[in-house]
Amino acid sequence: MINIKRALSSLRKIDNELTPYFKDIQMHLERYNDKLNKLTNGSNDLVNSINGHLYFGFHKTNTEWVYREWLPGADGAWLTGDFNNWNTYEYPLTNIGGGIWEIKLGLDTLKHGQYVKLIVGRLGSSFERIPAYIKRAPLDTSTNKLCGQIWDVQGYKWTDDKFFKKKKNKNPLIYETHIGMAQEHGGVGTYKEFTDTTLKWIKKAGYNAIQLMAIEEHPYYASFGYQVTNFFAPSYRFGTPEELKDLINTAHNMGISVLLDVVHSHACTNIGEGLYLQDGTEDQYFLSGKRGWHEAWKTKCFDYGKDEVLHFLLSNLKYWIDEFHFDGFRFDGVTSMLYEDHGLGSSFMNYSQYYSFNTNVDARVYLMLANNLIHSINKNAITISEDMSGMPGMCLPLNKAGFGFDYRLSMGVPDMWIKLIKESKFESWDVFYMWHELTTKRPCEKSIAYAESHDQALVGDKTIMFRLVDAEMYTGMEKSYHSLSIDNGVDYHKLIRFITSTLANGGYLNFMGNEFGHPEWIDFPREGNNWSHHYARRQWSLVNNPNYKFEWLANFDREMIKFIKKSKTLNEDVESIWLDNSKKVFIYKRGEYIFVVNFHPTWSQESLYIDTQRFDQKDYEVVFSSDDYKFGGQNRIERNYIYKSNDYGFTIYVPSKTAIVLKSK
Repeated sequence: MINIKRALSSLRKIDNELTPYFKDIQMHLERYNDKLNKLTNGSNDLVNSINGHLYFGFHKTNTEWVYREWLPGADGAWLTGDFNNWNTYEYPLTNIGGGIWEIKLGLDTLKHGQYVKLIVGRLGSSFERIPAYIKRAPLDTSTNKLCGQIWDVQGYKWTDDKFFKKKKNKNPLIYETHIGMAQEHGGVGTYKEFTDTTLKWIKKAGYNAIQLMAIEEHPYYASFGYQVTNFFAPSYRFGTPEELKDLINTAHNMGISVLLDVVHSHACTNIGEGLYLQDGTEDQYFLSGKRGWHEAWKTKCFDYGKDEVLHFLLSNLKYWIDEFHFDGFRFDGVTSMLYEDHGLGSSFMNYSQYYSFNTNVDARVYLMLANNLIHSINKNAITISEDMSGMPGMCLPLNKAGFGFDYRLSMGVPDMWIKLIKESKFESWDVFYMWHELTTKRPCEKSIAYAESHDQALVGDKTIMFRLVDAEMYTGMEKSYHSLSIDNGVDYHKLIRFITSTLANGGYLNFMGNEFGHPEWIDFPREGNNWSHHYARRQWSLVNNPNYKFEWLANFDREMIKFIKKSKTLNEDVESIWLDNSKKVFIYKRGEYIFVVNFHPTWSQESLYIDTQRFDQKDYEVVFSSDDYKFGGQNRIERNYIYKSNDYGFTIYVPSKTAIVLKSK
């Protein structure tokens, strides 16, 4: 339970501007305490109270199979499948109260791999559904729809005990990835391919966490996994649940955390495959009427005020942690959850917009409960909020009146890079605007910075590298070829990633392939492209070819990530030393390191002065330079030279389009 008086007192010390809204925040906290008390029957112990996945669905005991389903609107329910030749009404379920239906079957009745469907009766009619807690839902080729499947594989042997004894990953360097497109051949990649091949690349690249997209089952591949139907079922397209466990277990033994991109913000509307109209009523899991319909996404919105829905979603989180050893979650669409208008068209320019009739308090309570549960199960778990609204307190602990997330995605940063590249020349980029977007944050908040994620690479858009060089990428990426646009593209791609990552306030994220400037866009097979996989893949052969500049970009990214990990600068405060808009220069300090980034396309300074009198008069040496030969540079930065501070500072040569890091001696 939250001590509300203490929480508000702590919040006032962190952000006094929230004081006028304390009545609203107090109401939010009271609603949380009430719901926590109700869900736990007064124990306040979510971990032992949230076990829907152990009660509902199919469970095999020593003597029988037990199947339960929550169907409050049903008049009748039956289980059918290939185990009884799809006889519709042979196995009726019994209503045991509270809208729960149950059937008990002999051990020989159901077997591993058999297909099952739920038949629901309501108002004189009946219809097929997939059990809500089903753990596998592959495609039924006879109907071209998903179908439930009994999955009875017991006793997976985990070998990742040592990983969980480590301390919390305080600086997650996240490799965002999609299993299906993590291969180069023209098809859908598998968990096994990813485990055998892609994990090795991620380890070599230096990232200490991966974020898996599209794991929860979804019928339409091109939805990128964001229209979920079966929340407890790992996607059949990529392999078996055991192969997903192998992937996670292998990653853990490499020292890599695994995060799930979880979608609890909305659900697919496919009737008969997902939760929509599961018991024949619109409002079983979702809000009714217009509130339950997301116009922009054409999906259904959960009713977070209903205890049964909270239990379903919280159990889902616990299931992924307990059953698959996920180390945390990136919560998709948090802005959409928090506001009745889903944040569409809102600028969020002042605090009053966060505390109004537009705020979905039930959604806030759910997110607080989710963070309580996750961090109670695993104190080292990582939770990330995809929120573009800037909701105050998102990454504050619950006992400080926050939501409890560890990090917020810095969603304004990639938007800034796209805006700059699309709308202005390099020499016109505004240094102060860039600095503001890269460093502004809520008080005491940690964030995950990124230059581009999967969002920036989807069809209709372009990756940063492709925006910088456009069609010349097809003809100009051989190392022997040079042109102004290609050379600028390579240099600015390095600078953008460098300043984004080294000004990050806690962690950094990269979408797979972008670390080496992957060309083109992402477009999943669909009717509009003749169901082609050409753009739903990663061209690893490009980076592995020593004749291409992709190798330079990958080398740079690897050394950049290595430096960030070794220096631990993401834990240090950022101090601005000098920003020069005319010369496009950034000079800033974190810990014992000074960063110099020259964004000017042509201006090189023979003797750029760095003022050190505010903090020390130590000597400095260069420990990182984007101008190294192995990064496609010209090697103009002297590595063995010691820059001696006088009473005020020292001077250094800084070529155009170059980033340099100096360390105090």
